[in-house]
Amino acid sequence: MTAKILDGAAVAALVRERVAADVARFVAAGGPAPGLATVLVGADPASQVYVRRKNEQTVAVGMRSFHRELPAETPQVELDALIDELNADPAVHGILVQSPLPDGLDDERAFARISPAKDVDGFHPYNVGQLALGRPGLRSCTPAGVIELLDHYEIPLEGADCVVVGRSNIVGKPVALLALQRHATVTLVHSRTRDLAAHTRRADILIVAIGRPAFITAEMVKPGACVIDVGINRTENGLVGDVDTDAVAEVASSITPVPGGVGPMTIAMLLANTLSAAQAG
Repeated sequence: MTAKILDGAAVAALVRERVAADVARFVAAGGPAPGLATVLVGADPASQVYVRRKNEQTVAVGMRSFHRELPAETPQVELDALIDELNADPAVHGILVQSPLPDGLDDERAFARISPAKDVDGFHPYNVGQLALGRPGLRSCTPAGVIELLDHYEIPLEGADCVVVGRSNIVGKPVALLALQRHATVTLVHSRTRDLAAHTRRADILIVAIGRPAFITAEMVKPGACVIDVGINRTENGLVGDVDTDAVAEVASSITPVPGGVGPMTIAMLLANTLSAAQAG
C-alpha cells in the first residue's frame, strides 16, 4: 500500500481563495477591511520568516497588516502596553504575538492579555474554555487546519477511532477536543503512556504532535489508517516530521508530508480567524 498524500499547501490555497472572496464581499457590504497585527519580539530568524509570510498572505487576501517589532530585551510591561494599545485599536481585529518569546518574557501572560475577541491564535483561556464546552469561539489555528484538511479529503471523523499523540496546549489538547466534537472516539496519549504503540495501532486517524523526529514507525500504525503529522523538526537532513513518512506511507491509506502538510494550513486558518473576528465586530 502506498498512502495518498494529503496536500496541505493545495488545500491552504483553497482556504485563502475562499477567505479573499469573503473579505471582498464583507468590505463591499460596508464592513471594515479586517486587520491583523503581528508582534515579533527579538530577532529569531525562523520567527522573522514565519511572521513575514503571515504578513504577505494577510495583504494578499485583502486584509490590512499591522506589524510591530520589539527588541529581545523588552520588559514584560512594555509588551503588555503594546498589546493593550492593539486591543484598543478599532482597525485591528486580530492580534498575534509570535512565540516562543525571548527569555524573561511570559508567553502565557501575553496570550491572556490579548482581548478574547481578537485572539486569532485561539490561545486565550476564554477561547480555550469555549472550545472545551463546545461553544462558538476562535479556535487554535493548527488544530483547526487539521480538521479542515480531513474535511477536504472527506476523511470522516464521526465514529472513527482517533488517537492523538502529544498533549500540548497548542495542538494536542485542542485537536482532541475538536475531533471529539465531530463525534470521533478520541484517545490522547503522551510520553508517560504505557505501551503507547498499542494505542496508535488501533487508530483509524492518527494525529501526531510530539516533537520527536520520525517517532512514529510503520509498526505503530494500523494498516489503512490516516496519519496526520503535525511535527516540524530541524535535523541535519532538513525538516522532518514526527512520523517516519516513507515507511509509514507503505502502511497508511493517507498521510501528510513534512513540509507541505499541516504547516501551510496554520496560516490559512489564521486568516480565516481574522475574518471571523472582523465579522463579529
